[in-house]
Amino acid sequence: MPLTEVLPMSSLATAPLIEARDVRKTYRKASVALNVLRGVDLCVYEGEMISIVGQSGSGKSTLLHLLGTLDAPDEGQILYRGQRVDNAPRSARDRLRNAELGMIFQAYHLLPELTALENVLAPAMVRHGVFAYWSRRQALRARATELLERVGLGSRMLHKPRELSGGEMQRTAIARALMNEPRLLLADEPTGNLDRSTGEGVIELLRGLNLDDGLTVVMVTHDAAIAAAADRQVTLVEGRVETTGTPDRRRQA
Repeated sequence: MPLTEVLPMSSLATAPLIEARDVRKTYRKASVALNVLRGVDLCVYEGEMISIVGQSGSGKSTLLHLLGTLDAPDEGQILYRGQRVDNAPRSARDRLRNAELGMIFQAYHLLPELTALENVLAPAMVRHGVFAYWSRRQALRARATELLERVGLGSRMLHKPRELSGGEMQRTAIARALMNEPRLLLADEPTGNLDRSTGEGVIELLRGLNLDDGLTVVMVTHDAAIAAAADRQVTLVEGRVETTGTPDRRRQA
């Protein structure tokens, strides 16, 4: 069964969109073992916006990377729409991230030689391949343009990253993450490199995507004010979930 197969809406209303089950992760350096995650259970439901908070070293980013299949747990499982994905072949995980998951990071990861528009188009090039991309390039370019306009960069589309501010680069990264119409957006410290005002603008944008488009958002942050914008907060303490809050089931109906 392909990882991106659509489940019945009745299933989506009750089952988690993404789930971590008893996830454990240890990093080793020489003879030293660092137990980062020590049995994490987490359910994220469609249409939620949640924040993952905790002190430095509590495992926030590690958990987000496991949810995004960028890394694999030592023990436990990651399930997406009811199907286990952490042990899927690399090609299947690559397709999952390209088609179903959007990811943004503190460091932006824009390609410096490309314009903002070209950076946003990059996931579509990967998804469709060269020949299919060129046959659809007008429609794809129109979508990328629309996304950049939506994030407030309609006049900056032809600028390269070095010509953009930090906030503009993060907005470009958000538009890029949305290019393939993901169901889930994973954000790792999306305001970490931004000043307070610019960071609040980015969170307002993410909240709008969540409320207006129904995009599910999982966000790691160390900032209590930013975390408070989410529907609920998941608190990690020494690699374990201390609190998860209560999902709003009305938003899953």
